[in-house]
Amino acid sequence: MNPSATPREKSSGREPEGETVFLGLGSNLGDREGHLRRGLAGLGEFVRLEGVSGIYDSAPVGGSAQRRFLNLVVRGRTRLSPRALLRCTQEVEARAGRARDAPRNDPRTLDVDILFYGAQVISEEGLEIPHPRWRERAFVLLPLREVGEDWVDPGSGDPLTKFDVGTLEREQDIRVFGPPPEPWKGEGMEETERAK
Repeated sequence: MNPSATPREKSSGREPEGETVFLGLGSNLGDREGHLRRGLAGLGEFVRLEGVSGIYDSAPVGGSAQRRFLNLVVRGRTRLSPRALLRCTQEVEARAGRARDAPRNDPRTLDVDILFYGAQVISEEGLEIPHPRWRERAFVLLPLREVGEDWVDPGSGDPLTKFDVGTLEREQDIRVFGPPPEPWKGEGMEETERAK
């Protein structure tokens, strides 16, 4: 698949600060596009958004009877620690009405996953980076390659271009839905002391 949706880059003219991060967003409840758009706005409060992939439509993991997901991947920079970034992403989910006590793989208004945090490999209670299943999911790999084609997996040292997206794409029910939601901010980095 050669999606027509391409990453859109914005620059403030300043040298970016902080750590490069990749975040995956998904929604399959209510106004899915609206949840993605509001999720980007929320993330822009503490991440300088540098690129946003197109939107992909994918079947829910596990084949359960629920609505299809809309997914995208964001590339940005943040000065937050990984644990503080996790707290902030969960706040963004909560603002969208996400219930954290729901069973795994249940329908959700907004899901935000930390895919990568710089070159760090972290395995702690409630926090695993890189995301443990990123390379198994076409709805992550396809948009990830749009905004991070030059990225190297810190776990294996392999560039993203080495991972076989084609096989996953054929095996999983996924298709291009549309371009990145507008508007998305290229500013951000306005995190408060409480979030650090």
